Amino acid sequence: MPVVTLTANLIRTASCPPGKGKVDYFDDRRTGLLFEVRASGGKTWYLRYTDARGAQRQHRIANASDMPLDQARKAATELRGQIAQGHDPSEQKAILRSVPTFADFMAERYMPFVKGYKKSWVSDDCYNRNHLLPVFGKKHLDEITKHDVIAFHHGVKAKGLALGTANRCLILLRYAMNLAVRWEIPGITKNPTKDVPLFEDTNKKERYLTEAEAQVLYCAVKASVNPMLQYIIPMLILTGARKREVLDAKWEEFDLERRQWRVSVTKAGKPRYVPLSDGVMNLLTTMPREHRIWVFPNPKTLKPYVSIFCTWNTARNAAGLADVRIHDLRHSFASFLVNAGRSLYEVQKILGHTQIKTTQRYAHLSQDTLIEAANAVPFALTVPMLMPKRIGDVRLVQIAP
Repeated sequence: MPVVTLTANLIRTASCPPGKGKVDYFDDRRTGLLFEVRASGGKTWYLRYTDARGAQRQHRIANASDMPLDQARKAATELRGQIAQGHDPSEQKAILRSVPTFADFMAERYMPFVKGYKKSWVSDDCYNRNHLLPVFGKKHLDEITKHDVIAFHHGVKAKGLALGTANRCLILLRYAMNLAVRWEIPGITKNPTKDVPLFEDTNKKERYLTEAEAQVLYCAVKASVNPMLQYIIPMLILTGARKREVLDAKWEEFDLERRQWRVSVTKAGKPRYVPLSDGVMNLLTTMPREHRIWVFPNPKTLKPYVSIFCTWNTARNAAGLADVRIHDLRHSFASFLVNAGRSLYEVQKILGHTQIKTTQRYAHLSQDTLIEAANAVPFALTVPMLMPKRIGDVRLVQIAP
């Protein structure tokens, strides 16, 4: 390993001695700068140094054919300055090499994680394969920038897809990147989706039952050929539970003494507790209890229904409520509570929402309630009630020139 004064001519003419795989030349003008010549004819610049733990390390700078001597010396000086400040270039390179691509992260870390607790993981997989992977799949996680995220979000919208689809893709990407930060994936220190706003979706369908419509619907489900529909639909309206939570309900989850239903498997993957109102208690005590496990079993299979759409669709059409979806019953439950004067916090707890923002979307106030609230203003302020109602009631005043 000779120490020599490297020159442009030496670098150009240097060759590896016969019988050796390589030869190293150390520059006597830049400590640690190493010029390697291999038997294959390849020539490379390296920096040899001692790391913070006292171990000797060698960091590749560049191919000698791509970087002249003066630039190699300058690069070696800069690297030694970084090392003196505690930044190990080889360690940083190792970190970069260990950063996974987005596709690898989603396949090896994200999807196995959400499959363990999230009932809607199939939806995540669909959005990932159809929208996220074509754009971000080959990028390493640390290469995804905020500009990339914004361009992607607007790109989904530009394709003519629904705003809700664009927002759902952004939410999924945000959650995945948050997990990467939380799990301390090498090279990931911040989430590039931070502060990227969702589109304001003004086309969301909002449908809430009135009390009269609920009564008509109840009569329709009582007449259904499905004998359990007259219990399933009222249960959905009276608890605000999700369809699958009711269909999969077990008797062991109900504590009738404490008037509490422990929903063991929820959308969020965590159990929650639903209070049992007088209406629910009456429903549970009057319905047949032939099956010991399932509360609402299919009489033909004695197992939970896979789907109730056909009989539900027949009943809602018979009630003249063809536009009402089963999930609208959950919306209606929240609306009934808020119109009865219950707080959003109470509604949030009953519905099992983790964010109050979600509850606010469901908590629809009826037009009658809003008018009643607006009418409270004249009683609090008497001056507007004394204002003239016709122009003829206004006394004219002549102003002197």
